[in-house]
Order: sequence, then structure tokens, then C-alpha cells
Amino acid sequence: MNANGHRAAPAAAEPQTYEAMAGPLAETSFTRPTAQMVTALSDVSAATACAKLHQMGVTRTFIDGPVPLHRTPDVHVVGGAVTLQFLPQREDVFSGAAQEDAERKTALWRVLETIRPGDVLVVSAQASHFTGCLGDMLVRYFKLRGGAGIVVDGRVRDAQRIRALGVPVWCTGVTPHYASQTELFPYAFNVPVGVGGTLVTPGDLIVADEDGAVAVPQQRAIAIAEDALAHQDREAFARHRLDAGGRLSDYYPLTGRGLDEYLASRSAD
Repeated sequence: MNANGHRAAPAAAEPQTYEAMAGPLAETSFTRPTAQMVTALSDVSAATACAKLHQMGVTRTFIDGPVPLHRTPDVHVVGGAVTLQFLPQREDVFSGAAQEDAERKTALWRVLETIRPGDVLVVSAQASHFTGCLGDMLVRYFKLRGGAGIVVDGRVRDAQRIRALGVPVWCTGVTPHYASQTELFPYAFNVPVGVGGTLVTPGDLIVADEDGAVAVPQQRAIAIAEDALAHQDREAFARHRLDAGGRLSDYYPLTGRGLDEYLASRSAD
């Protein structure tokens, strides 16, 4: 009771610090894709990879939402996924009131120390409009460690500086907020994550271009690459025939007489 005879309200619980907790959840035993896998997919578009996986029965591979922060005709990245997971804040566990200084003890800083050349950082941020998952300094460090690109199911800040760095970034938009300023905090890294309705596990290959980002399982990479390059070659032939005045039904999809023409042209090469 207080001096007025009323029951005193319980004191607000202080947020636990990362020193008091076990620290960020992490998985360290995943296998990165081989250079052969990355090279095989280097000329494969996101659309073709997605279509070929669908034909193999793997239908949920498109990471819905993120688009290129800086759209250029040649934007294209292939690399192995390193993951970062954001979760909702709860005052007794983590609060943005601790400001940016607390972030250096979270998975956000830790995951960047694991980046190797060619990695693609995939960030699960629940499509938050208010969480700036990465900014200039962190993307700069990512680039210095050799990272290839970033896919964020959420937003980034310092957009102009990130564009100037030349790191390809796919995100849902921009915000002035830092990572833990509002509703989420960086909880885990290199764990399976849900990003844009798609499961991404550490070590999956990411193929991303102007059409968006697609997750490719390692065990499918070589088969997809071989089929995809043949598919893209057939489409290039069909495109040439259409540009020359051919009928759509003769050359797309490439079957029947159109396919015979294609095969004959390749035999002559």
C-alpha cells in the first residue's frame, strides 16, 4: 500500500540485457554451396530458376515483396544464403529504448562477422514498414567482407548511401528508423527463416534480379542450371523468330515445327 492507502502498481520489469541472456540464437554447422553451383547458376534468371523448380515440384521459392533498391538492367546476384531473423520486441526481453548501442550485442552485428566472399544475406523482418534492418555502416561492412548482395523482407535506411556503395539490395522499401527503433529486434542468425512466404535455409542458393529473388536448394542447383540454360537458349531462338515476323503459336512455346527449326539450327552450328 502507498501513503494514500492504495495498492502500489508493480514496478515495470527492466529489459534483460544480452549479457544476462544466452545471447543471439545461431547455427554454425550449415554448408555453403560450392563454387561449381554458384557458377552454374550465374547466367540463370530468377524467372527461369523459379519456373524450373516449379516443374520439379518445388513450388514456393519466390521471395515475395523485396524488389531492387536500385533498379538497373544488369542487376543480378547468385550466392549462398546467410540468414538473419528479426522477431517482435517484448519489454522484458528486449526494448528499443536501449537505443542503437544495444544492437551491437545482437544477431545483427554477429551475422556480419560470419560473412564470406560471395554470400547473400537474407533477412526475415516480417515485412515490417518501420524497421530499418540495415543502413550505410552495416552494408558498408558487408561489402568490405565480400558479400554479394542482400535480400530483406522489410526495409532499409540510408538508401542513397547504400546505392552509392554498389551493393545489390532487394527490400520492400525504405524508412528513417534504425533496426530496433520500433517493433522488432535482431534475434537469430544462420537459422531457417521465413522470408516473403518462402522458407530459406542457410546455404540455399539465392538467384535475384529485376524480377525478384528466388531460393534454390543446393541439391537442385546443377540440374536446374543445365535445364535452365537450354530453356533460355530456346527462348532466345523463339524471340529472334518472333522479331522476324513469326507467328506466336509457331514459336512460343517452342514445339512442333518451331522446335524442329530450332534443333536444325543448333545442328548446323
